[in-house]
Amino acid sequence: MLARKLQFAIILSILGAFAWLFYFWGRSIPIAVLGCLVFLFNFGPMLALQFLTARQVNKTHPEAPLASNAEMWRAWWAETLVVPRVFCWRQAFRPNQYPDNLADNIGARNRRGVVLVHGFISNRGMWSPWLAALQQQQRAFAAVNLEPLFCSIDDYPAIIEQAVQKVTQSTGLPPLLVCHSMGGLAARAWLQSADGNDARVHHVITVGTPHHGTWIGLSRVPPNMKQMKIGSDWLQQLARNEPPGRYKLFTCFYSNCDNIVFPTLTATLPGADNQAVPGDPHVVMLFNQSVMDASLAKL
Repeated sequence: MLARKLQFAIILSILGAFAWLFYFWGRSIPIAVLGCLVFLFNFGPMLALQFLTARQVNKTHPEAPLASNAEMWRAWWAETLVVPRVFCWRQAFRPNQYPDNLADNIGARNRRGVVLVHGFISNRGMWSPWLAALQQQQRAFAAVNLEPLFCSIDDYPAIIEQAVQKVTQSTGLPPLLVCHSMGGLAARAWLQSADGNDARVHHVITVGTPHHGTWIGLSRVPPNMKQMKIGSDWLQQLARNEPPGRYKLFTCFYSNCDNIVFPTLTATLPGADNQAVPGDPHVVMLFNQSVMDASLAKL
């Protein structure tokens, strides 16, 4: 579903860019070129607004080190380069480049596998570098698609459950869960969905997950985004229902340059192994080699 929508948006942007270029070329070449670039790279200004907002909000929360202006600019540039590669290529046109690696994987038995859970408005194509690494290691893995895109996070545990069952059956071992952004909340909802789920997972890695919500969560939006608002009823109920000691299962990677999840420490959990990745924005953080290495070392 997401892949088709992204393909449509990309094609529309390209057509709009060419139409603008054709119309203004004979009138003003600078305007023609500038407008064409806006059509093709319209995410740049949007990302800039996110970073500016994140920095202002983080200034009011001194409990976490504040990123410098230079760090924020570097983070914006890095995110601007990565986002089109992830959303306009991997997720739009190659979400199934690496199919789930399960029962047919020779040598997977008795070698721990991985379940990968993406975030809001994403699909399994987000994980391509991770899947390539797991395939090279001959590890079993399943990368889910959380659908529908816009629904309650409580609708996602059933999808994670299927993936956990498949990987467990392939390896004979509880899998490692690796989650990006909203995916970490979906994993917590899955743990809460049935007694004994804690024992069915080896460890849970979250990268940029709004465990305590995020400032950009709004009320008049789809249910899953509303649930990610700081102080939402859903987040408070989830935390109340979680047993003492559960967060010891978690490693939480977070950043002071996260342009989606802020204030900074909202991506941490008390009692978890909270690991700072300073200077990395929301999507770039997922592909930080140290984050990948530390996560896969849990296997």
